[in-house]
Amino acid sequence: MHITIFGSGYVGLVTGTCLADVGNHVLCVDVDEKKVARLQQGKVPIHEPGLESLLKTNFAAGRLQFTTDIAKAVAHGEIQCIAVGTPPDEDGSADLQYVRQVADSIGKYMTDYKLVMDKSTVPVGTADKVRDTVQAALDARGVTCDFDVVSNPEFLKEGAAVDDFMKPDRIVVGTDKPHATALMRELYAPFNRNRDRLLIMDIRSAELTKYAANAILATKISFMNEMAQIAEQVGADIEQVRLGMGSDPRIGFHFIYPGCGYGGSCMPKDVPALIRTAQQVGIDAQILPAVEAVNQRQKQVLFQKIQKHFQGNLQNRRFALWGLAFKPNTDDMREAPSRKLMEALWAQGALVQAYDPEALSEAQRIYGERPDLQLCDTPETTLKDADALVIVTEWKVFRSPDFELIKACLKQPVIFDGRNLYEPQRMRQQGFTYYAIGRGEKL
Repeated sequence: MHITIFGSGYVGLVTGTCLADVGNHVLCVDVDEKKVARLQQGKVPIHEPGLESLLKTNFAAGRLQFTTDIAKAVAHGEIQCIAVGTPPDEDGSADLQYVRQVADSIGKYMTDYKLVMDKSTVPVGTADKVRDTVQAALDARGVTCDFDVVSNPEFLKEGAAVDDFMKPDRIVVGTDKPHATALMRELYAPFNRNRDRLLIMDIRSAELTKYAANAILATKISFMNEMAQIAEQVGADIEQVRLGMGSDPRIGFHFIYPGCGYGGSCMPKDVPALIRTAQQVGIDAQILPAVEAVNQRQKQVLFQKIQKHFQGNLQNRRFALWGLAFKPNTDDMREAPSRKLMEALWAQGALVQAYDPEALSEAQRIYGERPDLQLCDTPETTLKDADALVIVTEWKVFRSPDFELIKACLKQPVIFDGRNLYEPQRMRQQGFTYYAIGRGEKL
């Protein structure tokens, strides 16, 4: 099949590369000339396990190409996939300007049938707006062309996106047109062999499914973080509570890990967008604003523990920080808890020595050169002359460190663990003052 992907960001690159890998001819179009030039050299702008080698293989085979030529892109694919960003607007709603621009471009240049596929995360009703925008562009040209619009939301986990695309839990397709359904079945047939994962539904249900899925995951995280705060005050260990809860198959163990708040490109954007959708249709949502509020509060917890331990005196104190990305196996720092923490520390005159296996370049891009931030090449380098170690991201490399070395390098043996990587009793036996999330110690 010939497929055009608008947007060469996270979703577009993974989608285009994986579709090319099963034999399709994929053309990715992006307005960023420098990004396209780098992609043509096999340089992937994001860290995603397995993506770079897959991209290079399919680019070399001629199945995956990149361009800035929109007219060429529209002519290429019978399927036109919209995978551009939908950043939050000032009121929390999703900004659809880039989606509309793509729809307008398709309408301006199409000369035959196109299946327009919404893969961007968009509010309910966006497919109607895309359809109207394409039709308006056709009308302005005085041209008649058949086209269909389908909703096909992505459910890719950063850090496991290639596997998620290749072996999907489900493939949600919103359409009521038989021809569009047939094309989507053909498109996803290589990923749908051992059982039927395709869920065909109406367009608005498909659009809402994406937001609802992210919102329930965010709800589970915020619920556990609120339970962790209660556990601290009553002297309970939230990790033991988690095991007791997760053993119930109705609850399960997924997404019930307490921590220092969720980040990334999805939940922090999609929960407010869903709140805004509810407001627009007259629904006074109660749970969603609470999920958002708990997450914002949770991102302050590590700083509050640090401030209390040092009795508010953080001026010129030095902190070793392990983890900058919002989660392991990515370099994404969008809405990352590390950013809230570092900015709060800097506001109090503290210095940060940070390490992350993948996100150092991203941190450099965001913050540039500044005297209160040192980006280190190894976890051990961050420890030199630091007043305490702070763990923000649960990378595997942090799970079993040399505690004697940590103790020897720190000015004082203090660890603030935002991901509950270690056992409190063992840490105290080794001589550490150890603060975790919801493990019995009061703030």
